[in-house]
Amino acid sequence: MDSAVILTKIEDLVSPVLANLGYELVDREFAVEGGRRILRIYIDRPGGVTIDDCSAASHAVEDLIEVEELIPEKYVLEISSPGINRPLRKREDFERYAGSIVRMKTRNPVGGRSNFKGELVGLSGDDVVVTIDGKNYNVPIAELGKARIDEDPFKSQKKGTKWKCNAGG
Repeated sequence: MDSAVILTKIEDLVSPVLANLGYELVDREFAVEGGRRILRIYIDRPGGVTIDDCSAASHAVEDLIEVEELIPEKYVLEISSPGINRPLRKREDFERYAGSIVRMKTRNPVGGRSNFKGELVGLSGDDVVVTIDGKNYNVPIAELGKARIDEDPFKSQKKGTKWKCNAGG
């Protein structure tokens, strides 16, 4: 079975289980590293996820995938948060993260370009609207290859400012 088909089946199977546990399935992917096949599942919830959340989700997902025998060969399951530069896949993502800096890559050029980095305005019909240097670009959702938040947590820090850590008393 093709990896894309397996990923779609996994998403359909585990999304409701994760939702019942209070998590959103943000993304899923297969990777091969060091000859090992890895299934990565990214989850989130309001306030973020903890290691305990990842562990609970891992147990629920792993058992479900094993029972359904979706992955015929050996694999490693990794469950984690999507991180600060989370992927944007669903229409709701583009609405929820309006105002954020995003990076998008299209399958085919749109308005003469395939790479976009700018402020996410939101959705207009079936287009994602992003502002780059004061100009709005309407990118059809159907043309998106990848899209993600592109925040730099250190950008707001003034040059020369030192981080201070108070580790106890």
